[in-house]
Amino acid sequence: MFASLSERLRGVLDQVRGRGRLTEENIEDAVRDVRRALIEADVALPVIRDFVACVRERAIGAEVLRSLTPGQAFIKILHEQLTATLGEGVAELNLRHQPPAVILLAGLQGAGKTTTAAKLAVFIRERLGKRAGLASTDTQRPAAMLQLERLAASIDVPWLGAEAGLGPLAIADQALKAARLAQLDVLILDTAGRSRLDSELLDEVREMSQRTDPIETLFVVDSMAGQDAVNAARAFAAVLPLTGVILTKTDGDARGGAALSVKAVTGVPIKFLGTGEAVAELEPFHPDRMASRILGMGDVLGLVEEVQRKADHAAAAQLAEKISTGKQFDLNDLRAQLEQISGLGGVESMLDKLPLPAGMSAEKLAGQVDPRMLRRQIAIINSMTARERRRPGIIDGSRRKRIAAGSGLPVQAVNQLLKQHTQMQKMMKKMGQGGLRRMMRGLPGFGR
Repeated sequence: MFASLSERLRGVLDQVRGRGRLTEENIEDAVRDVRRALIEADVALPVIRDFVACVRERAIGAEVLRSLTPGQAFIKILHEQLTATLGEGVAELNLRHQPPAVILLAGLQGAGKTTTAAKLAVFIRERLGKRAGLASTDTQRPAAMLQLERLAASIDVPWLGAEAGLGPLAIADQALKAARLAQLDVLILDTAGRSRLDSELLDEVREMSQRTDPIETLFVVDSMAGQDAVNAARAFAAVLPLTGVILTKTDGDARGGAALSVKAVTGVPIKFLGTGEAVAELEPFHPDRMASRILGMGDVLGLVEEVQRKADHAAAAQLAEKISTGKQFDLNDLRAQLEQISGLGGVESMLDKLPLPAGMSAEKLAGQVDPRMLRRQIAIINSMTARERRRPGIIDGSRRKRIAAGSGLPVQAVNQLLKQHTQMQKMMKKMGQGGLRRMMRGLPGFGR
């Protein structure tokens, strides 16, 4: 997400940084380039107009022209304006309501409402410690209810189904009664979508909102939809008391226009980003961090939080203890590390949160790495016997051929993995007695 916009804006910033002093003419050129970048990102024209006007007004004033570091001053203005456009501050879910608090999801067909409903239930359980149930009022798409029911079962979340033949409003009534009986904290209602906006859809969701009185009404929108997302957001905001927006498919090839437009169009904050297909891949939206990522400054804090949340602290502590006492780093340990990286969303997800040098992007760097590499390496280790994983030194030529055949990969791939393991083993050994433990204690979440 934002790859092309980020690249264009970083080019503008590089030009600004390269000037010892800035003139009104220089700034006008930079502002013009910023405008072009926003147009290419498919940002709504009224949003572009307001954004550019604010940047120009501040940049041509004393804030930049009289600054000792005019380049940095311009970057600061751009960062602050991006943050303001995306929405200042983190907008948390409001669940301060007598249980069950109702969350209503609305949006067009294909935006990812059903999957998002499941993701939201997992988020509420894992991050907020509350019990959420799922129900679908989508009678338009036959498979919609079955899809959500299966998702609910897969994540061990209560499914509040309804009798066959009921209309959307009656289904919602039954779901509310069932949620009360089950003493659930939250009821998430997935509504019907359409391939396009029409009065029937809008009337249905308006009646649903009036009937269920949701504490949160969240507009779910495909981040890759561009101007269509803006038009849909405007239409839903006109008939629903929206409280927030969830942007889906942000891991795709999106220009980012929707994210920069929907907040301004709806007047409500972006609350979540759908960052992948897995049910755990729903993240709270941080406007300032996203602005930093767009400008190539990274989001190190976000990466640290993700590592702390997803890392297996017990396994890390065991590994530290093992190495500190002189025990070898074996292939079981290597597999655990590879699985940890995979669990963090892969290489691109991690690179995207790091500040990268000018001319580099997470997408381009990740493109140099085969995304299947981690899975292949894990497959190789899984093809070994328990004894081979504990004692890699016994893996001779015939064993390598067997392991290669078992993993469906060439012998060269097995050789490469074993070489990688040997190098990591040497590195661990160099840390010395107690070195790794001291390092682990210095990391957030691992020390006492």
